[in-house]
Amino acid sequence: MSDNTLPDNKQPPADRARSAEPSLSRRRFLAAAGLGAGAAVVGAGPARAGSVPGAPDPNIVPVPGWTKTLGAPVNANPYGKPSKFEKDVVRREVTWLTASSESSVSFTPLYALDGTITPSGLCFVRHHGGEAEIDPDKYRLMIHGMVDKPLVFTLEDIRRMPGRVNRAYFLECAANSGMEWRGAQLNGCQFTHGMIHNVQYTGVPLRTLLDMAGVKPKGKWVLAEGADAAVMTRSIPIEKALDDCLVAFGMNGEALRPEQGYPVRLVVPGWEGNMWVKWLRRLKVGDQPWQQREETSKYTDLLADGRSRRFTFIMDAKSVVTNPSPQAPLKQKGANVLTGVAWSGRGAIKRVDVTLDGGRNWTTARIEGPNTSRAMTRFYLDFDWAGQELMVQSRAMDDTGYVQPTKQELRAIRGTNSIYHNNGIQTWLVRGNGETENVEVG
Repeated sequence: MSDNTLPDNKQPPADRARSAEPSLSRRRFLAAAGLGAGAAVVGAGPARAGSVPGAPDPNIVPVPGWTKTLGAPVNANPYGKPSKFEKDVVRREVTWLTASSESSVSFTPLYALDGTITPSGLCFVRHHGGEAEIDPDKYRLMIHGMVDKPLVFTLEDIRRMPGRVNRAYFLECAANSGMEWRGAQLNGCQFTHGMIHNVQYTGVPLRTLLDMAGVKPKGKWVLAEGADAAVMTRSIPIEKALDDCLVAFGMNGEALRPEQGYPVRLVVPGWEGNMWVKWLRRLKVGDQPWQQREETSKYTDLLADGRSRRFTFIMDAKSVVTNPSPQAPLKQKGANVLTGVAWSGRGAIKRVDVTLDGGRNWTTARIEGPNTSRAMTRFYLDFDWAGQELMVQSRAMDDTGYVQPTKQELRAIRGTNSIYHNNGIQTWLVRGNGETENVEVG
């Protein structure tokens, strides 16, 4: 990943935060927090009178043109596409972040999504050596090392295995929010939190394949290797490999997308995305970790005293408000819906609290939709807005009791040298005209 301290004039205006200060002054914070009292949370009763516009008069509204002519043939696009009016809802790159598109990041547009499942075409992608193109008929997966019987599987072998499952999990890059360690950098939750997606995977438990090969008693680690140009490799403890890992060939009801590892990838629920090896071609069982590049010089957490944390596999509880946010400002006064997503690599999200005044007052949000272990959860808070400034934050708690920390709490323990595992609370400043900025509460 690139240095997250590039000069402000090197960052494109659409990406960097509009605020010149990484954190707000005490006076600024108190002023914004004091104004928060005007944002009333809408309870179980009806919204305030007049907050929702009435129905239009049918005698005045003209008949739209699209009701007078036949539409385009449905089969004009054999593989369905989104409406042309949603053309801006796409993955985006930050051009200065990486050296080339072959080794880059494409961020999920979280601000434009709802529900919990990420559409396949919008899923976050981290490339290390470009997109491998693999003929499924020539695909092979080898298992060897400390096993009783080395094996080689074709794609059809894997698809015919018993015990096929469908599981929804989030995948989050360890570097998600990594550019925010030293202050507000990027102006939009697509860029601050978009290195994540949540999809339903189809495949078979990794344990099924390992049991067929027969892991020897001294086998304590599994090396997973990809078939891309980067030959991505990571060491996985045997306990995790035999627990909930999947060898997946499908996502969201269809085959894996090429950029997501077609035809086969590894799924490592709740652990950092770098371990979810795409284009999976080899699994080697050994008695110790292999100390690969991605677990020594990369994906380690450099602390303030020069030491580094290694094998920090689990992605801790985290959340972000997606609306309002810099790419989704408030547009109207009156009734509004705040929404966002939360997730935890340790289990299921138990509760999400939301504040509109920078942390002075918190309200428990409503969790809606599927809420399963190691998967993304959607939360909502209905509120009335009178046009005052808001300081919006969300705070997640999982079913282990872990509570999402503030950025200041993280920095007090780990300093600011790392770019990985930043799960600190995000702050959005909503101005009186609805425009929203990435800020920090000092």
